[in-house]
Amino acid sequence: MSTTGPDAGALFPGKQFISTVLESLETKTAMSGTLGRRYLMRAAMAGIMIGLLYGANYAVIAAFDQIVVGGSTLQPLGRMAGALTFGWALVFIYYSRSELLTSNMMIVSIGAYHRRTSWGRAARLLGLCYLGNVVGGLLVAVLLRFSTLAEGAVLEQMVASVDHKLAYVADGPAGWADLLVRAVLCNFCINLAMLLVYNGLITSDVAKSSVMIVAVFVFAFLGLEHSVANTVLFSIVGLREGVDLGLAAGNVAFALIGNFIGGGLLIGLYYAYVNDDTRWLRNNPPAPGESA
Repeated sequence: MSTTGPDAGALFPGKQFISTVLESLETKTAMSGTLGRRYLMRAAMAGIMIGLLYGANYAVIAAFDQIVVGGSTLQPLGRMAGALTFGWALVFIYYSRSELLTSNMMIVSIGAYHRRTSWGRAARLLGLCYLGNVVGGLLVAVLLRFSTLAEGAVLEQMVASVDHKLAYVADGPAGWADLLVRAVLCNFCINLAMLLVYNGLITSDVAKSSVMIVAVFVFAFLGLEHSVANTVLFSIVGLREGVDLGLAAGNVAFALIGNFIGGGLLIGLYYAYVNDDTRWLRNNPPAPGESA
């Protein structure tokens, strides 16, 4: 250790996080290029998981809403239980090594900052990932269309949620701002969880899972806006009840922008910058025999 001051490891404690993310980016970039079809399939699996667990969220809410205690339903408890159920979606996606658009926004942003990828290649990866997520979600929507899993009270909860989400777009600038803020905070939560999972400080699978579940719980319970989950929900309801495609596209567009700000900029670029020790090491080279 240098006697002239703290070493780079103390000043830039997130270097392992950055290193892990950049290694992950290399794999994702290679797969989305030479193995594009397989990458698309991995992204589709993430869409399937989002669809199934998001559907389970509304089923849980609907079940609690049927229980009346003291003249009131238990829907508030249902929203909590449903959000916790949906929280497992990120756990399943992470441990199955599937590909989710919103967490990849952080990864490509860090890669672009460190010049390990270009913004053009990053956009291609994100586009392919979103396409796969949509395909997987659409598959779930088609399957639910020909089943009774999304009928009755469950469908009513989904329709009410869709109406609420579309109202943000229909309400004009005030609604757009509300939607954008919710989308920013949504992916901030998701990628904050991935930061904790990737930084090497948490080694327990139970702790990693808990972090991811809590992050998704926060966004689901608060009603934050997730571009992939919204796309899947619009597909499920649209195939049964129909949906205003213009308003739905507007919602997803705002959600995509907000999600990128929250995950790509506020987490990705922020932590890429605060953990960049290049200039510090240039001005404070380690003494002979010391490691950077």
